[in-house]
Amino acid sequence: MNTARPLRIVLPGGSGQVGSLLARHFHAKGNSVVVLTRRMFPAPWRTVTWDGVNLGDWVRELDGADVVINLAGRSVNCRYSTANRREILESRTKPTRVLGEAITRVARPPTLWMNASTATIYRHALDRPMDEVTGELGGNEPGAPSAWRFSIDVAKRWEEAFFAASTPNTRKIALRSAMTMSPDRAGIFDVLLRLVRFGLGGSAGSGRQFVSWIHEVDFVRAIDCLIAKENVTGCINIASPGPVPNREFMSALRRAWGRRLGLPAAEWMLEIGAVLLRTETELILKSRRVIPGRLLESGFQFQFSDWPSAARDLVQRWRNEPRSKPNDASASERVCETGQAI
Repeated sequence: MNTARPLRIVLPGGSGQVGSLLARHFHAKGNSVVVLTRRMFPAPWRTVTWDGVNLGDWVRELDGADVVINLAGRSVNCRYSTANRREILESRTKPTRVLGEAITRVARPPTLWMNASTATIYRHALDRPMDEVTGELGGNEPGAPSAWRFSIDVAKRWEEAFFAASTPNTRKIALRSAMTMSPDRAGIFDVLLRLVRFGLGGSAGSGRQFVSWIHEVDFVRAIDCLIAKENVTGCINIASPGPVPNREFMSALRRAWGRRLGLPAAEWMLEIGAVLLRTETELILKSRRVIPGRLLESGFQFQFSDWPSAARDLVQRWRNEPRSKPNDASASERVCETGQAI
């Protein structure tokens, strides 16, 4: 794709952390950005309402678009009740299906459709890294709680809905993203740093489980790279090449902040805390050892390939930048974007 000219970029569900990163990035480069959102909010780019389920006036935004990046989906930072499970699944599959239908209806289909997915689709991996070719999808691995199968099933059905859409004139990429680290308030990095600041940033459980991550700078650069490389399709891991065990991950974050010690949390403590906070321990105990095989093969060079240097940069920016929200969308709306969902 010719990225020398301004692009028309549509971001369904683009009101949360990751959507805001992309919107700011594309807008700063002079591109035309439209965010499809359930609730309107002030922004330097255009916002258009949609419900993620039904066709409507928003469909015209896809006509002639260069890139569509779908980020819609309810956060999984909750207890896996029956109602929450249904909402988590449907908030991903329904927007994906309606986007596929919308693309078939416009006269000039988008050139590229990227759909959010998740690195959690791979199995709980302590033994070896998982790339797009040799990585093993999870669901039946020994030693992993049965409750973890839910998020893997969601990821698989999400991708199935995406690739089932008949869009022969639109290139498609599923973004199997790791946690995107940025200094924005209420992002995953802000949450982890808060633990360190309050003296709670020790290892979680055994500390052996791997953490896959990507610095925001490399995240947006990777998206730019995929837009430009017109021969790339299919599933792409969006993660740094340096996943590290939780113990090392938190230690490097403490050093970046200037704190030597952090209170560790045993698994039983995490289970109690998860109930009190109405979340699931999978979010911190599952080993996500994901590497970006296809990005590296394409020649992509990471600016932040190791966590200690990324942590130092993020801590410095967290300290220097005003503590502001990614945009003025409501908290409930920000929950409905998949930035750090699974």
